[in-house]
Amino acid sequence: MTINQTIQIALVGNPNSGKTSIFNRMTGLSQKVGNFPGVTVERKEGLLSLPDGTTCSVVDLPGTYSLHPNSPDERVVLQFLAQSLEPSKTQQPHPKTIILYIADLTNLQRHLLLFSQVASLGLEMALGITMGDLAEEKNLLFDKNKLAEKLGVPVFMFNGRNGEGLEALRHWVQNLSPNARPANIWFEANRLAPEFVNELQQNLQTSNPYLALLKAQHTEVFSDLNTTQSQAIEAAWQRHQVKKLTLQIQETLARFGQIAPIVQAVLTQKNAPLAASFTGRVDRILTHKIWGTLLFLGLLLLIFQATFDWATYPMDAIESLFAWLSGWIHETLPDGLLANFLADGVLAGLGGIVVFVPQIAILFCFIAILEEVGYMARAVYLSDSLMRRFGLNGRSIVSIFSGMACAIPAIMATRTISNWRERLISILVTPFVSCSARIPVYTVLVALVVPAETSWFFFNAQGLILLGLYLLGIFTALFAAYVLRFFIPATDMSLLTMELPVYRPPIWSNVLFMVWAKVKDFLWEAGKVILGISILLWFMASFGPGNSIADAENDIKIRLQNSPDSSKLPSILAAARLEKSYVGHVGKAIEPLIEPLGFDWKIGIALLSSFAAREVFIGTLATIYAIGSEENSEEGVRSRMAKDINAKTQKPVYTVATSVGLMLFYAFAMQCMSTFAVVRRETNTWRYPILQFISMTALAYLSSLFVYQCFG
Repeated sequence: MTINQTIQIALVGNPNSGKTSIFNRMTGLSQKVGNFPGVTVERKEGLLSLPDGTTCSVVDLPGTYSLHPNSPDERVVLQFLAQSLEPSKTQQPHPKTIILYIADLTNLQRHLLLFSQVASLGLEMALGITMGDLAEEKNLLFDKNKLAEKLGVPVFMFNGRNGEGLEALRHWVQNLSPNARPANIWFEANRLAPEFVNELQQNLQTSNPYLALLKAQHTEVFSDLNTTQSQAIEAAWQRHQVKKLTLQIQETLARFGQIAPIVQAVLTQKNAPLAASFTGRVDRILTHKIWGTLLFLGLLLLIFQATFDWATYPMDAIESLFAWLSGWIHETLPDGLLANFLADGVLAGLGGIVVFVPQIAILFCFIAILEEVGYMARAVYLSDSLMRRFGLNGRSIVSIFSGMACAIPAIMATRTISNWRERLISILVTPFVSCSARIPVYTVLVALVVPAETSWFFFNAQGLILLGLYLLGIFTALFAAYVLRFFIPATDMSLLTMELPVYRPPIWSNVLFMVWAKVKDFLWEAGKVILGISILLWFMASFGPGNSIADAENDIKIRLQNSPDSSKLPSILAAARLEKSYVGHVGKAIEPLIEPLGFDWKIGIALLSSFAAREVFIGTLATIYAIGSEENSEEGVRSRMAKDINAKTQKPVYTVATSVGLMLFYAFAMQCMSTFAVVRRETNTWRYPILQFISMTALAYLSSLFVYQCFG
């Protein structure tokens, strides 16, 4: 496949304009997701096949309402367009950027504001019109040729459902001349403040007046401005007594003054408008303060239940598959280091990655469907005022509730939050919400504290404590978000500016594209870190200093060689190997640190090994206690834990205070390498996951310390 290196198509448009649907149709499965250099804003790229067999690259820029940015997403759009006008700073020239602007025909006047701003930069452009079918339903008559004539750009009619218009676009791109005429700059930016703009052009050495004006208004976006230019811009503002906000308002009004007559000339109403649209009637319920909120909470419960329950069957199947593969390797290969490495290191790591795919796929399938039908904007609108009190965003509520199933897809779901500060806070607090992996730990520890027959009125006491642990996680996440907003500075204003789209049936290809992109991104990006940590943990649990493991095995074999019951020998050997391994030595080393919490070295090893996955805690204790296979159940673990005596104090290890402290430790501690890896992936730095791990561990430690020292 030959790639045309001379042309790059950039899709620009307002949110909910149908831009993503067009991008999916243009690129198919060739698209890839990454981040723009130096920022966490998502970058989607793909390839468009041309009629002659060649391809050209396509970039889907984030949706924005204006070139006056208020968020990282909008800054990226402005930076990208400005860089497209400037010569390459390397020997390799960057490709010619063609702007394909996507506009919703039913909101044409509002969507043409950004179009006119992009056109003022003098880039080559084409206009893609979507929602033509909805315009027909509203009895709107549209003259495409007249609009092309007035704007001075080619106009294409697109349909994201059936791909209409893409063939015409492919031929236009293929036949595009290298010296194609730029868009008609029908709005002259320098007429707003002629002397001011002319001075800016001279100081910034740019021939485009609107680019000079944007650089002066948003100097923080343009890192290439040197000190002399920045000082000249500041002096020009002072000399001409021009106000930034006033200039933006004047520009917007002037642009709409030119846009309105154009829209009136090309878009007319055939008959009288309908009394009330379907969307308006539905929104009376779905955006209602009471009924809308109740329906939204019910929908969140459905999503949580689906992510929690529906994923159980494929997750069990995946775990069974990897368990079978692990057993097959042990049966096929000679017993030794290679077999253990492949089965317990590589396969265990891969299984720990793939097992999350069903939850990620189900969660993002729901999110994509809600986005497609137009409900997600309403959900954000309903929850935004409440979540902002805690420094979060309306979209954060999806992550908070989804975290009850698994923190990994929940953290990935924060990508829908455009404001970086609110997205970062959502990422940092989501792991506080108790996920499904904590349930095995909670059930065993709750059973040690509260007998099964205990009740409170009509409610089982064990169930109430389990519910309390979930509520504790949610309230802790909200409180942490409230505190973090004072420590994470707001670099830009957080305003809820969104368009409530009409309700439409979902485009299932878009749903599949989104699910596939998220799953692929998780498997490749976060999976690399998870697999690496898993192999490291296997190494630390399989090897020990010197001959400590071999000596311990020999001692046990000699001691039990005449024992009539040899069924427990494998478990006892496994416990001995773990105790003498590097992980075991670390557990013994940290025992003085965790002893004030009522924890012994066995719990220390379980805490360390459960960093691979929280539920490993119970399996690790089962191995340490060396219970036989016939007892290898939660009941067996509870029995041995209840009888365990601390060698130093000669008191039970798992007292009420110790068990409650351990529950609090697991409620607050991060304790999951997969979550750690995903936070690293989503924040694009090691700083935040490390700080998150340290702070959550400190809170967990202090909570357990308080409980044990006060009530132990």
